[in-house]
Amino acid sequence: MNGTQSIDRPWGASVFGAASVDATPDLARLRVEIKQTRPKPAEAFEVTRAAVNQVREVLRGHAIPDTAVSTSRLNLKSSWNFTGNERKFLGYECAASFVIELRELEILETVLVDVVEAGANQVDGVEFDVSGKKQLRAQAREAAVIAGREKADLYARAAGVRLGPVIHIQDVDSEQMPNTYRGHAQSAAGGGEGDLTPGKITVSAGVVIGFSLIGD
Repeated sequence: MNGTQSIDRPWGASVFGAASVDATPDLARLRVEIKQTRPKPAEAFEVTRAAVNQVREVLRGHAIPDTAVSTSRLNLKSSWNFTGNERKFLGYECAASFVIELRELEILETVLVDVVEAGANQVDGVEFDVSGKKQLRAQAREAAVIAGREKADLYARAAGVRLGPVIHIQDVDSEQMPNTYRGHAQSAAGGGEGDLTPGKITVSAGVVIGFSLIGD
């Protein structure tokens, strides 16, 4: 709506409120993958299975239960090497990927090194998170409502009216929030450059809230 347009059916005041809550991560998810190429499919499966077992034994040695390890993908495909217009068959590539949930962050780097040495030859990333995200989200939502009310009250006082009852509440998905907030939602701010310091997790929430207006 531009400055020359008017509101056909005025009903009150509608504002957007946003807030975020910071927390220290208490868990990490390691995404690793084992890739092995062999001339025959059975050989590729066999060597990959052996590496999978080695990785699981390493994790058990760190007291990480099997329930904290999930296999997200098992894939077998032909592998080719392309040189100019020619292609050479290299064999069959078997890939097994894992997501490892780790709750003892102080051993993160040790576990990662040991897993790679056990046969996980590709690391897809390390994601930090918090186990109490539901409670943090609830705090952020409450704070977003308070922020929205404060904004609406400011507008109302400037216009010479008072806020009436709340007549509309709409949750705003983090992907639809302004860039200022969306850029921090559910992200881990790293610590020192070049290390695996988890930093913090920022959980954000937004709300569109509408009030009726009461004239003085």
